[in-house]
Amino acid sequence: MNHVASINSTNKLEPGNFVPKGYVLAEQINGDLNGDGLADCVLMVKNTLKNRIVKDPDRGILDRNRRGLIVLLNKKDHYEPVVKNLSCFSSENEDGGVYYAPELMVSIEKGKLYIHYAHGRYGYWKYTFRYGKNDFELIGYDASNNTGPRVDREVSINFLTKRRLEKNNTNEQASGGDEVFEEKWTDISLEGLAKLSEVKDFDDFGEGGW
Repeated sequence: MNHVASINSTNKLEPGNFVPKGYVLAEQINGDLNGDGLADCVLMVKNTLKNRIVKDPDRGILDRNRRGLIVLLNKKDHYEPVVKNLSCFSSENEDGGVYYAPELMVSIEKGKLYIHYAHGRYGYWKYTFRYGKNDFELIGYDASNNTGPRVDREVSINFLTKRRLEKNNTNEQASGGDEVFEEKWTDISLEGLAKLSEVKDFDDFGEGGW
């Protein structure tokens, strides 16, 4: 888990060249992350440690190796690595208990990097990062706690304005779309923006570590 702006990027033309030894490429996401009109690249990589291959009595052989991200900026004739965090995500094969484990999705939209966890009928939570200071800084957090189609609670945090909005549904009989929310705004205490390169484990990151 390191900031890697100092890595030599000469003759690095293929994103796959940045996958470290002992890792495999799990997913590649392309999109403009710094507003220069060029398609940058985010690699989701996965470790290949043999001792993380386990046998589950119900699910069979599972790969519990952790996953991480490498962010590459497109410099026309090469990619420049700006962030490498190789172990910030748990495996996609974690035990979800009575329900399946949250599904991780990484996307690029309108210059922002989104890390989104979908948990089916229980809702979702999402982190919004923006490129800055040779890293990706956390500028937003959104979450929804649901019971089936009914939204019970929503949280939205703007780390730039240091404001947190919490909305709680007061209509317990709501069936989805007819919720009645009470809103509460609070100021948050924050010293600088969290950086993607420094997130140790998104499972423990909560509302963004503030």
